[in-house]
Amino acid sequence: MQTRLDLEALRDHFPTLRTTIYLNSGSYGLLHDSVRRAFEDYLTARVEKGADWDDWAMRAEAVRSRMAALLNVTADEMAITASASAGMNSLASALDFSGERNRIVVSDYEFPTSGQVWHAQAKRGAQIVHVAERGDGVIAAEDVVSAIDERTRLVVLSHVCYRHGAKFSAADIKTIAAAAHANGALLFLDCYQSVGSESIDLADLDVDFAGGGMLKYLIGTAGIGFLYVRRSLIEGLVPANSGWFAQAEANMLNIFANEPHPTARRFQAGTPPVPSCYAATAGLDIILDVSTDVIGDHVRSVTRYALDELAAAGFSVATPDRDSHRGPMIAVRARDEVALVNALIDERVVTSSRSGNVRAGFHFYNNRRDVDGFVAALDRHRQWLA
Repeated sequence: MQTRLDLEALRDHFPTLRTTIYLNSGSYGLLHDSVRRAFEDYLTARVEKGADWDDWAMRAEAVRSRMAALLNVTADEMAITASASAGMNSLASALDFSGERNRIVVSDYEFPTSGQVWHAQAKRGAQIVHVAERGDGVIAAEDVVSAIDERTRLVVLSHVCYRHGAKFSAADIKTIAAAAHANGALLFLDCYQSVGSESIDLADLDVDFAGGGMLKYLIGTAGIGFLYVRRSLIEGLVPANSGWFAQAEANMLNIFANEPHPTARRFQAGTPPVPSCYAATAGLDIILDVSTDVIGDHVRSVTRYALDELAAAGFSVATPDRDSHRGPMIAVRARDEVALVNALIDERVVTSSRSGNVRAGFHFYNNRRDVDGFVAALDRHRQWLA
């Protein structure tokens, strides 16, 4: 178990932090020394061995087992995909929207991919119902529950909103899951903007599906994602999106039939993203070693400090104040968020711009000094703030 002092020591393994205040993990997590070495190991193996299919398959299995452990599910309920989008599309292709149960309830917290994938199912008979944010930017669990009825096939939630960091609490998710199941519907949780920044127990939350990727708070890289499918649902779902690594026996190279794997591997497709598997495994090992309990406590503490300091400076914040409804990001309202983000970059403070906000994403490698530097930089550019 890591202590606060240990977290400070870990900063030394992120070279970017020597010169930069990095608050952009919601876009791309920082590169750790061991993840860089993992990429180098891949390149060395390519030079020395060329192709090593057995090893490549084992690399994907290593990611699968670690993701399952992180989310408290079994490895057979986990698919390793090329992206969160790929997993979501594979799942969508397995769902039937042709009958009366054709509604998809989608929260307005969604990342564009999520909204786009589910709206694309309208060609297959789906009817999309959106649940809007209230005036404070929060989506209440009861508003989602009210949108669910006997025609609902699927409820789609982003655990944390990518625009401003608002979050469905664990209690919210359980309430929505219970309502969905009571009406015969299923629940998909997009946890891309939370996984790795706090503890997530998918079994306890009672969700049916979950997805995400490795490039943000899992500090891996792009080109690799995951899809969780509840074990009891796997057999009844056959994706129309498929490939040879989705088959029961990939090495049989059968071109005369589609024989889906009996586990969640049926939601995969082609050759695993091998370089990304190297990096993802290294990143996951760091997260598991530090522990998401420790990371979650630290992130809540740092974001709490950030909210207090921003309020003291008189800045307007779009992120909910309550710990239970706040993810690892803080969004500060701006008149011109793009100009402000660029001004901060010039001062080596890295953030991102989203929907009228400057978004700062915090991880275990951030500390109060980063917050102080961020607030001071904002103060020097007040002309861009709302």
